[in-house]
Amino acid sequence: MPQTHTGGCQCGKVRYEVQMDISEVIACNCSRCGRLGTLLAFAPESQFKLLSGKDDLTEFRFNKHFIEHKFCAACGVQSFAVGTQPKTGARMAAINVRCVDGIDVDSLKVKKVDGRSL
Repeated sequence: MPQTHTGGCQCGKVRYEVQMDISEVIACNCSRCGRLGTLLAFAPESQFKLLSGKDDLTEFRFNKHFIEHKFCAACGVQSFAVGTQPKTGARMAAINVRCVDGIDVDSLKVKKVDGRSL
């Protein structure tokens, strides 16, 4: 069941609120996620609200450019990304749950995804 969560970067300039279910997360091994160690949960972009830090965000795109990887220009933490789901065209927010306030990542069910092969 979706709940409202808050999160952000390390220095606190970037803050967001998102409604989503965090019962299961994915660990992707693509060239970016694998290096960053992100654990991701997803929500429709309409359920994501950037509260602060819009002017502090830098963007990186790679591969097919479907995902806008956003990170704080001050501390370098990527707390979320937004993009288009290639199969449906839906706009989604990909939340790095390691950056969500009060989440015990060791208690989450992790699904491994082979993004390296996509």
